[in-house]
Amino acid sequence: MVRNIIGSVLAVIGAAGAVASPFQSWYNGRHGRDFRVEDLFNGITGTGSDLWVSLLLPFAFAALVTLVGLVLRSRLLVALSGLIVLGFTILWMVRQGQDTGSLTLDGDGDGIGLGVLAALGAGALLLIAAAVMSGRPHRGGGRGGHRYVGDDRAPERYHEPYRDVEQQPYEPYEPYGRNEGYDRDRYENEPPAGPPPTGSTEQHAWPPEPQSWDTREQPWAPPPPDDTSRRR
Repeated sequence: MVRNIIGSVLAVIGAAGAVASPFQSWYNGRHGRDFRVEDLFNGITGTGSDLWVSLLLPFAFAALVTLVGLVLRSRLLVALSGLIVLGFTILWMVRQGQDTGSLTLDGDGDGIGLGVLAALGAGALLLIAAAVMSGRPHRGGGRGGHRYVGDDRAPERYHEPYRDVEQQPYEPYEPYGRNEGYDRDRYENEPPAGPPPTGSTEQHAWPPEPQSWDTREQPWAPPPPDDTSRRR
């Protein structure tokens, strides 16, 4: 937050300096608003220029890009505006040097004026502002944050173990589960236990009752007596 505020202040100062530079002396007392934009591509001439087709036009466009970058908190747009200011200023210096043969800097008002220095300083200040700004915060709370505002993967992160679990329909409680061999349809459809009622023609198959001598049904019964001992 503090970095964005400091960067915004530097960017506003740089944009204001770029817009104000064409109203100052650029070379031999000639102001920047007297140089046409087309002279930067066709060569410097002594012809004057209207205000909105002079060097003020690219610098005003750079200031507009700076304002948009500050509103969007975009470091890229602020840096782009600084490159525009530096690019047009350096291009003018190249064309002016080709026209005069050399560039001089004289404190008496001859040679390069304060307008050029102001434009160079404004472009450099815009680049510094772009470097100082932190830009827009990243989604998910930024570096090392634990906030998940706007995080689309938060539900997946917290409910990932249950993603493939299907909801099973509710079944009533049974004393014996189906896995234990209990068959509801089989036992519910069987005839009731016990002998058939009197006068009923229904036949039930019942196993024979075990006899007292049947050791297979009563393994605890004593063995039958030996008949050979009685015969003796």
